[in-house]
Amino acid sequence: MLTEALTAVAAGGGMAVVQAAGSDSWAWFRTRCARLVGQGDSARESETLELLDRTAAVLAATGEGERERVRAVHAVLWQGEFASLLGSLSSTEQERLLTQLTQLTREFGSEDGASGGALTGNAFHGPTAVQTGNHNRQENHFGSGG
Repeated sequence: MLTEALTAVAAGGGMAVVQAAGSDSWAWFRTRCARLVGQGDSARESETLELLDRTAAVLAATGEGERERVRAVHAVLWQGEFASLLGSLSSTEQERLLTQLTQLTREFGSEDGASGGALTGNAFHGPTAVQTGNHNRQENHFGSGG
């Protein structure tokens, strides 16, 4: 049985998958994630790439009304994948994977839904300012008004 900390990291990994899927960083993310899950096993890495691509395809094909539910389902599926992997490792290997998965989660998963600084599916008409980061502040003034 996994500790709460390992379960939380697995959940963060699941969220990172669904947040990275379809983003500009997806190709890089999927390769890195597959290597992490594969743990040096090229067959497992290939299988993980297929699963990641299937997740991305399902998310891309999902209509607006179902998107959040489908994202939640796939986040839980990937949480299970990461939890299963963590549960199969020795404590030393768990620590190494925990560090790698935590880093991946920091880069691609966040509580506010940001996806590693990538912007996708947006249409900007007129003046636009975009800022990414963690709880930073920016003030923008457009036009000639004082």
